[in-house]
Amino acid sequence: MEEKQPVAVRKISKIISDFFNPLVSLFIFFIYMSVKKYSLEESLLYFVPLLLMIIVPVVIWLVWNVRTGRYTNMDVSDRIQRKTLYIFIAACVVTYLIFNYFRNGYIDLMMLFILILIFTMQISNFYIKSSMHTAFNVFVAALFFTLDWKAGMVWLGIAALVGTTRVILKRHTVKEVFMGAGIAFVVSFIYLYCNIQFQH
Repeated sequence: MEEKQPVAVRKISKIISDFFNPLVSLFIFFIYMSVKKYSLEESLLYFVPLLLMIIVPVVIWLVWNVRTGRYTNMDVSDRIQRKTLYIFIAACVVTYLIFNYFRNGYIDLMMLFILILIFTMQISNFYIKSSMHTAFNVFVAALFFTLDWKAGMVWLGIAALVGTTRVILKRHTVKEVFMGAGIAFVVSFIYLYCNIQFQH
């Protein structure tokens, strides 16, 4: 009986961890934001470039690198393997930011802070393999806070749950999870402050 419980816990943890990966969590937020703030046409105009310039290329990059053996898994848990992932994601986000600036004449604040979060995680990666799952889910909670504080609180709970699963699955240590959360809290706080300032 004692042996079965850890197996069940690990299976549930894997489902939670796999589902609430950074791309899916951001995708869920974009859907929520689209329903809350925009018409279908506005949502498509905003989301399609994000999909084509960031989400699809990152998914293709991950799948290709896993299949060719450059990455051990889709989580990219290895610290050395992560370096190229951060660079690729950053390049995709920069491409989108430039495109958006020339098309709409403004800098997308949310994507700018996602870029800042990626750069901060990359710097952290030289010293400690901070949990990307935890960091991005904390930041997604901040994004939800800008629309609805209740949704933000729910997602903060999800971020804590995801952080716990990363430790259970031995993808990260407790220290690495707290480091990821800490980085994201600092970036999220500055993002929320800037978001409030831009609205006034």
